[in-house]
Amino acid sequence: MATETDMVFRFVNSTGANADTRTFRVYQVIGTAAYEELELYKFSHSMTGPAGGTTTYQRKNMNSLIFETVGQISWSSNTIATAVYFGLEEVSVKDLRKVKNATSHSRRFKSGVGAGYKWKISENRTDLYCIDSQDKYIASWSNHERILRVTPRASAMLDRLVVTCFLNVWFKRLGRW
Repeated sequence: MATETDMVFRFVNSTGANADTRTFRVYQVIGTAAYEELELYKFSHSMTGPAGGTTTYQRKNMNSLIFETVGQISWSSNTIATAVYFGLEEVSVKDLRKVKNATSHSRRFKSGVGAGYKWKISENRTDLYCIDSQDKYIASWSNHERILRVTPRASAMLDRLVVTCFLNVWFKRLGRW
């Protein structure tokens, strides 16, 4: 599924003693020879406010090289996310992880313009991949490497892919696929 032209993003958890697993950074791997990385996203979880806290995510503005807040995830408890904000757009987590039937191995979501996508569990049962409505590959997640690969044609919805990947990995790890 993954191709050489895919954009590659490495998720790195915070190493602080009391760090929450919802606090992490995402680096874009640039090139293969020197293995250069560009820090692109910062996810920071705060336990202030609602009972479960809020995870704020920032993306580096490539013109100013300054991180700008682009959204947040609201949590009703330490394990249950309830809403995601993509800028000003509020989306229920249920709408980002829709199930077609009880035995489904996929979680459906829509892009900001309404196109349908779904994350599916790979054959190895640990990794995930994302396809569009024509069953064409757009992204994959390697759990062992903690790497997200995204096709260039899906770059316009990168925020949504990074966030939905994180949420699906989070819920899968909790046994709540």
